[in-house]
Amino acid sequence: MITDPKFIRNFSIIAHIDHGKSTLADALLSYTGSLSDRESKAQFLDNMELERERGITIKAQTVCLKYRSQKDGEMYQINLIDTPGHVDFSYEVSRSLAACEGAILVVDAAQGVEAQTLANVYLALENNLEIIPVLNKVDLPTADPEGVRKQIEDSVGLDCSGIVHASAKEKIGIQEILEAIIEKVPPPKANRTITPRALIFDSWFDAYQGVVVLVRAVDGTFKKGDRIKFMATDRDYEVLRLGKYTPFPDPVEELAAGEVGFLICGIKDIRDVKVGDTVTSAKHGATEPLPGFSQIKPMVFAGIFPVVASEYQHLKDALDKLILNDSSLTYEVEKSLALGFGYRCGFLGLLHMEIVQERLEREFNLNLITTAPTVVYRITKNDGTVLMLENPSGMPDETQIAKMEEPYVKVTLHTPTDYIGSLIKLCEDKRGTQLKMDYITEKKVIIEYKLPMNEMVMDFYDKLKSITKGYASLEYEFMDFEEADLVKMDILINGEPVDALSLILHKSKAVNKGRILCEKMKELIPRQQYQVAIQAAIGAKIVARETLGALKKDVTAKCYGGDISRKRKLLEKQKEGKKRMKQIGTVDVPQEAFLAILKVDD
Repeated sequence: MITDPKFIRNFSIIAHIDHGKSTLADALLSYTGSLSDRESKAQFLDNMELERERGITIKAQTVCLKYRSQKDGEMYQINLIDTPGHVDFSYEVSRSLAACEGAILVVDAAQGVEAQTLANVYLALENNLEIIPVLNKVDLPTADPEGVRKQIEDSVGLDCSGIVHASAKEKIGIQEILEAIIEKVPPPKANRTITPRALIFDSWFDAYQGVVVLVRAVDGTFKKGDRIKFMATDRDYEVLRLGKYTPFPDPVEELAAGEVGFLICGIKDIRDVKVGDTVTSAKHGATEPLPGFSQIKPMVFAGIFPVVASEYQHLKDALDKLILNDSSLTYEVEKSLALGFGYRCGFLGLLHMEIVQERLEREFNLNLITTAPTVVYRITKNDGTVLMLENPSGMPDETQIAKMEEPYVKVTLHTPTDYIGSLIKLCEDKRGTQLKMDYITEKKVIIEYKLPMNEMVMDFYDKLKSITKGYASLEYEFMDFEEADLVKMDILINGEPVDALSLILHKSKAVNKGRILCEKMKELIPRQQYQVAIQAAIGAKIVARETLGALKKDVTAKCYGGDISRKRKLLEKQKEGKKRMKQIGTVDVPQEAFLAILKVDD
C-alpha cells in the first residue's frame, strides 16, 4: 500500500557527540512498536561493532516508522535518518540532511550547547530544514532545562517557547517528539506522475546481493523490474529488489516520491554507484540531475601500506568497498622505498583516519602500517607553477621554490571558564592567533582561534581533551592558505632516508622536533648486531643524532689466558664481520615508530 505524501515525514536527529542521539532513536523504535523487547538492544541503529565499542555513531542509518497520531488519528510513515555527531563525520551528516525536510536538535539538559551542536544546526539551516529543539536527559540531577533553553535561544537563535522536555533513557517525552514531527516537519513535495528521480545518499557492498543503494525518491515511482540509470556513471540496471528498513529489510513492490528506501540491482562493479548521484529510469529518463551535496575535500593525508607485500591487491579491493560506504575517503597509489607499494589516503580528520584504519583491519582482516598524517601545502615554484603537495617525499628542491603556503583553519572551542588559561596557552604554543572570545553564560565561553592545520593534525585534539578533562568541544573549518617559513625534515637510519618518516615543519620547531624524534626512534627501533645511526636532517644539514648500540657477543670468552694478541685477533675479526653486516643489513622500522611522530611533544 502506497502512503499519500501528506502522511510522510522525513527527518534526522542532529546533536553533539554523546548527547543521547542513539538512545533517542532506540526510544522512538520502541515506542512505535518497530522492535519487540526480544529484538531491541541499546544503540540498535549503531550496528557496527566499532560504533558500539566507542559509543559513537559513524554511519548514517535509516529506519521507517509507522505511527498513529493522537491528534487526528491518521497513520503516518515517519522516516528517521540517524546521523553521526563528531566533527570528522560532518559529510555523513550533510548527506543525510539532503534527504530530509526536518531535523530534531537534541541538546543535553546538563551540558548545554556544544560546538558540534552549532555546526550541525548551521548545516540543517543551509538545507532549509524545519528544526525541532529537544532537551534530553531532563531527569538528571545536574540538568538545568531553563538555563539551557535560554542558551539555545541566545546562541542558536531558535524559538524555544515550545521546546520538548525528554529523557530518551526513561522514555519521557517520546510521544510529544513524534507529535511535534507530524505537526512541524513539512510533508515532502512529491509529484508521482512525472519521470522518476531519486537521490543516492548511501551505499554499501553485500557479498550476496551486490551493491545495496539507499535512496530518497524525489519524483515519480520506482517499481520492481524497472530499468534504471545512474546518471553520473551512465550505467543502467534492472531493479531486482526494493524495500524499506523497518528497521529490518522489508521488501516492497514500489517506492514512490517522498519515500526513503533501498534498491538492489545485483551491481557487482562498485564503481558504477556514486553517492550524491541521481537515479532515473533508463528509457526517457530525466535529463537534469538532482542537486546533490557538495563533493568534500580531504584535509588530512596518510600512507596506508600492507605489512605483507602480497596483500596489496586485497587492500585495493578493501578500499574500493569502503569508499562505497564512506565516500569522503579518497586514495591513490603510493610507492615508498621503506614500505613498498601502498596507498596515499585522504581523510576529513584524525578520528576519521583512525576509524578507517580500524575498519580496514577488522572488516577486511588486513595487517597495515599507517604513516604519520600530513596536510596539503601549496607551493609556488620559481617558474610560476603551483603545486599542491600532499606527501612530503614529493617536495621539490629548495632552490626551485618561490614560496610555500600552509592551510589555516578557524577553530571554535566551547569550554567551561575554568580552563580558559590552559586552552589559550595550548593555542599559542601551536602558533595560533586569537580571533574572539565570548561568554555565553557565567560558566561557559566560546573561544575562536586561527591555527595552522599541521599543528592541529598532530595531537591538538588529545591535548584539548586532557587539559579540559573532556569538557571542551571543538569544531573547525578551513580558512585559507598563508605563506609560512616551512622546511622538510628527513629521518635517516644508517645514512638512508626513510621516506615514510619525512615531515614538513615550521622552521622554528624543526630542530627541537628532530632531536625528540631521534630519541624516540632510539627507544622504538630494535637493536641490531651492529651500531645504527639515527639522524634528523634538514636538506644536507644534520640537526640531531642518536646512536643505537650494537648487540654484543663476547667472542673472547673461549680464550683462557695466553697472549693478548689472540683476543685482539678475535675482536678484529668480529669488527670486520659487523662492518660487512652493516653494509648489507637492513633495519626494520616497527609500526610504533611511524606513529611516534604523533606523540612527540615540542
